[in-house]
Amino acid sequence: MMYRNMKNLGGINVQGDFLKEVSLHDVRLDPESKHGEAQQTNLEYLLMLDVDSLVWSFRKTAGLPTPGKGYGGWEDPTCELRGHFVGHYLSASAQMWASTHNDSLKEKMSAVVSALSASQDKMGTGYLSAFPSEQFDRFEAIKPVWAPYYTIHKIMAGLLDQYILAENVQALKMLTWMVDYFYNRVLNVITKYSVERHYLSLNEETGGMNDVLYKFYAVTGDWRHLLLAHLFDKPCFLGLLAVKADDISGFHANTHIPVVIGSQMRYEVLEIGTFFMDIVNSSHSYATGGTSVSEFWSDPRRLANTLVTENEESCTTYNMLKVSRNLFRWTKEMAYADYYERALTNGVLGIQRGKEPGVMIYMLPLGRGNSKAISYHGWGTQFDSFWCCYGTGIESFSKLGDSIYFEEAGEVAGLYIIQYISSSLNWKSGQISLNQKVEPVVASNPLLQVTLTISSSEGTSYQSLENGAPGDKITLELPIGLWTEVIKDDRPKYSSIHAILYGPYLLAGLTSGDWDIKTESTASLSDFITPIPAVYNSHLISLSQESGNSTFVLTNSNQSITIEKFPKPGTDSSIRSTFRLILKDANSTEEFSNPKDAIGKFVMLEPFDFPGMLLTHQGIDETLGVADSADSGSVFRLVAGLDGKVETVSLESESQEGCFVYSDVDYKSGTSIKLSCISGSSDNEFEGAASFIMKDGISKYHPISFVGKGVRRNFILYPLHSLWDESYTVYFNFI
Repeated sequence: MMYRNMKNLGGINVQGDFLKEVSLHDVRLDPESKHGEAQQTNLEYLLMLDVDSLVWSFRKTAGLPTPGKGYGGWEDPTCELRGHFVGHYLSASAQMWASTHNDSLKEKMSAVVSALSASQDKMGTGYLSAFPSEQFDRFEAIKPVWAPYYTIHKIMAGLLDQYILAENVQALKMLTWMVDYFYNRVLNVITKYSVERHYLSLNEETGGMNDVLYKFYAVTGDWRHLLLAHLFDKPCFLGLLAVKADDISGFHANTHIPVVIGSQMRYEVLEIGTFFMDIVNSSHSYATGGTSVSEFWSDPRRLANTLVTENEESCTTYNMLKVSRNLFRWTKEMAYADYYERALTNGVLGIQRGKEPGVMIYMLPLGRGNSKAISYHGWGTQFDSFWCCYGTGIESFSKLGDSIYFEEAGEVAGLYIIQYISSSLNWKSGQISLNQKVEPVVASNPLLQVTLTISSSEGTSYQSLENGAPGDKITLELPIGLWTEVIKDDRPKYSSIHAILYGPYLLAGLTSGDWDIKTESTASLSDFITPIPAVYNSHLISLSQESGNSTFVLTNSNQSITIEKFPKPGTDSSIRSTFRLILKDANSTEEFSNPKDAIGKFVMLEPFDFPGMLLTHQGIDETLGVADSADSGSVFRLVAGLDGKVETVSLESESQEGCFVYSDVDYKSGTSIKLSCISGSSDNEFEGAASFIMKDGISKYHPISFVGKGVRRNFILYPLHSLWDESYTVYFNFI
């Protein structure tokens, strides 16, 4: 064999000037930070998953007893891809344990490894999968089958991570036996047919087989493992990149990005990675940093008509982060670090639904008026989805601390901080502990404020640092501002389509499709995009009434005011049921921190997602609506509730004294709200229908919130990653 005489049989050791990774064991996220909360949500999900359910199909395939019940979705016992998520679970749990040292997780992941080992032992060949080897018979015969090597890659990578991060020697033995099985299997195909036949079979998705095998070779130094890695390099694709042919259109994105990652492990093919990153960023990436539409790359610089619900498969972002991370370690070019920050912030942090464990998305919709909840897949479920993006999702949120810090070897060790994320680092090479505290970014203060506190590691002398003292602090104030990015489309008719960003945060408009921004040819974004003051959150209210066992809330329904069932947070309905209380006297310096401070005063109500518009009546017994400017019908006196209850208020029209906002005495969802006048005698039903419970708004402004001036209406702009089920628009038409 041609690899028998290769040098470095002890493993790959080509470091050069590359930056070194800092172990997850030495980094801890601030639990109160956005990243810390996302990590905790993921940890809770990993702990929810049942060992017997995870390994059910492995045991079934091996002929072992199968206690419990298998999971659904892509882990269903009838799904050809079953087992892939278990491989991801092995990686994610190893990464999460390194990030937290959670004892319960360590026990659970060790139990999964032991159960898989028992299945492998029972089969007795080294083969390990949740499906029978018959799937590989079809794969090698070029017959239809759903990506068996994709699953094998995940299992191999998971076992390798369990060995490297958790020092599980049993996992290494299992992986060695498994790789030997597939080495013999691939050579048998080449011997029986040809190497061309083997490469033909790679047209099916094989995940990052080359990547995991290069890493495994770095551990074992066995030339057979190196040969097998090369045999999964897919030269028909890497060859295009090697000759710098910008011709990736039509390729399945997540089939080929892992192949590029694997090629990076060969080190000598650095230009392939840099060229690939260049063409994706220049021609195929969205403002999120993500790529792909319906899982494929489209025509280069033709993205304007690809904005739909099926954009940016989460797996592709996960893998592009690996590409950029490798390139930054090798080149130290900040462009790759900037890309990493942008893609992580906009394409990863928002794929969880808040703090709900195990609820994630497959695609990130980027079309006008789209929602994460409304797409082909929508939000997944905890035990019946297990899509590919669930697997990469649990990994992404288990290793959020792996790319904050990098170290540079040398006579004097150096430390790179490439992400401003609240965290702590035990920097062993530098013999110091570092705490990084990042103040939450807000729209009203265009500065990123970071405090670094340096102290000596336990048992070391701080005197090794020049000009320092224990407890030294470094405070950074870095400017952060608004900017726009035109969509990657070179056709002149689409040159007006822009995304709006605040630092690395992509801002999405809370709109069901309107996207026209009024720029007025101004040179300054601040002329038509303005921050929302933080104090406005204390002015947000929702007005509700109770009927039987149900709670109904005042709602802006397509510019007509109705009463609707109380909504869930993070939905369009929660936004439409929130209003900003504005004192009538715009010149008044009087402030109020509690809406009840406004009782007795004349006020106006601004719909949450229609800044600048106001709730207004259109006459006695007429339906309330929304107007785009103040008039006599938009001013009301906020008074104590006519029903005499402590928690209620009523809204009396300024222009129609004695007339109140009124819901009707017998209503249901969709009932119109009107202006109705009190009769001469007391009417308990009227008083109840004109009284509303006033509470804090169901929705709140995000700390990074702006108002954008539109042609027909103004927009609330939010960080995309913070949205749940709300409708949004990412790209705007600048007029």
